[in-house]
Amino acid sequence: MRLTTTLLAGGLLLTLTGCGVAETAGQVSDAASTAAVCTDAVRIATADPGLTNPQAAADRAHAAADELTGLAGRAANTTAAEAINGLATTMRETTVDDLVKTPAEWVRKKADQVAALTKACTG
Repeated sequence: MRLTTTLLAGGLLLTLTGCGVAETAGQVSDAASTAAVCTDAVRIATADPGLTNPQAAADRAHAAADELTGLAGRAANTTAAEAINGLATTMRETTVDDLVKTPAEWVRKKADQVAALTKACTG
């Protein structure tokens, strides 16, 4: 009876330890996934918009919004996902007028959101 209890306790301990390892591995995997998503999101958001052709720049911003939305869905970290979605919204709502009449404001807003994304990804 004592041997059976010891074996059961040992098996339980191994099972619990295994779960802890799996959970830690999952956390590491989520962190790596979020880091990769964040790296891609920052790369997309900081690409040169080419403001000399406002229509083409607006089209690129809209395409970037689609890419960012896809990345947000892959982010394991909800704070990072929210920051990516906020940036995607800004890019999706970009108009030619934004790029012609208030380009500095558009760039500033995007830069602020990239900074928030970077903070969400590292914090």
